[in-house]
Amino acid sequence: MGYPVNRMRRLRRSENLRKMVREVNVTVDDLICPLFVTHGLDVKLQVPSMPGVFHYSVDALVKEARELNDLGIPAVLLFGLPSGKDDFGTEAYSPDGIVQRAVRALKKAVPELVVITDVCLCEYTSHGHCGVIRNGDVSNDETLELIARTALTHAQAGADVVAPSDMMDGRVLAIRDTLDENGFPDVAIMSYSAKFASAFYGPFREAAGCAPQFGDRASYQMDPPNRREAMREIALDIEEGADVVMVKPALAYLDIVSDARAAFDVPIAAYSVSGEYSMVKAAAERGFIDECRVATEMLTCIKRAGADMIITYFARDFATWQAEV
Repeated sequence: MGYPVNRMRRLRRSENLRKMVREVNVTVDDLICPLFVTHGLDVKLQVPSMPGVFHYSVDALVKEARELNDLGIPAVLLFGLPSGKDDFGTEAYSPDGIVQRAVRALKKAVPELVVITDVCLCEYTSHGHCGVIRNGDVSNDETLELIARTALTHAQAGADVVAPSDMMDGRVLAIRDTLDENGFPDVAIMSYSAKFASAFYGPFREAAGCAPQFGDRASYQMDPPNRREAMREIALDIEEGADVVMVKPALAYLDIVSDARAAFDVPIAAYSVSGEYSMVKAAAERGFIDECRVATEMLTCIKRAGADMIITYFARDFATWQAEV
């Protein structure tokens, strides 16, 4: 029956009523905090385009990780800034690379924290692309060996999860085979399965120092208009052995998150990227919006769309806001 018998506002009359019928609740358990690690000692350097995000030396990273763990955040995602770069991204797969050092330190200091490592070459290559360059483009199959080698060194250092972000065809299978053959069958793979060639990555590329020195990444990252193709990418990664699949970016791609949730039963991660974060921070600094409410609404919408876990630069802020409630 319609109005006046059915009045939808009845259950919105008070905050407690609204809580009782609330369909989605974001908690710190849903969040993964990205962190940038660099060489040096006692380094905590602000990223100019990302207020509240820093480059940490390993010792400072350990301190930050302890604080995140105390706030209840269950996992971090590590990105490395190398001491030097070359055409083949050598430090990415060096056993003594910056991420490998960071993983060992974190697992020693905060063993219960889930350590996820980004597996890619773009931060480490002189040209800023995600693999080996041949004839002006990234060579897919040559890159697979280096990506798999990188994932193996992360696992050897103690990573709980490796997260390939390069978007090479076949990388999940190459990593799974390499890990299994070398005695790491329990290390999980979180694949950047539907990673789009997005304009929302700008602040991250400053933070990670990984902007391409020529061209762009459109030949290997997904074309933003393509929805059905994203489902094919995800299905292929699951077939190759991905334990968790990811959609990146999150906010402008909620339809992809929703489609993935409807189509697949594996855990789904969504990466709320640097551009999403920096836009909110910039608007909040100017007094245009309420940062806490907007950020919380964003995270809620991402979870409502179907994400099981959310990678977000708001992780620390959100955990602090929740603790203050």
